[in-house]
Amino acid sequence: MNQSALIRPDWTPATIAMMVLGFIVFWPLGLAMLAYILFGEKLRSFKKDANSSVDRMCAGFKRNHRSHWAHHRTGNVAFDDWREAELARLEEERRKLDEMREEFDAYMRELRRAKDQEEFDRFMRERKNGGPGPAAAS
Repeated sequence: MNQSALIRPDWTPATIAMMVLGFIVFWPLGLAMLAYILFGEKLRSFKKDANSSVDRMCAGFKRNHRSHWAHHRTGNVAFDDWREAELARLEEERRKLDEMREEFDAYMRELRRAKDQEEFDRFMRERKNGGPGPAAAS
């Protein structure tokens, strides 16, 4: 997740300008941009949850399809043994990749949390030191 991107679900000058321009050009565009600003992070987690639900549902289909072929023997014992070993190896590889993806997702969540914490701490230091903050500009 690149949080230095110009357009991200946050109140940045670029997203505010796009929202205002969207309302001027065609109001649903402005409304869509406002929804993205407010709910963009939640949409990412919603998409991940939806994808994992569909993946779990499709995994049942794959298992049934695999079990159908597992019972279908070709008559060549060496080939059938090799095929079963390869399918088991591929399944193990898939499991490892899924674990790695989960670890990476957890790492990115922690990275985002740490960045948020650092930004909050910096804000509190500036506020405590009487530095210019958003409230002081009002």
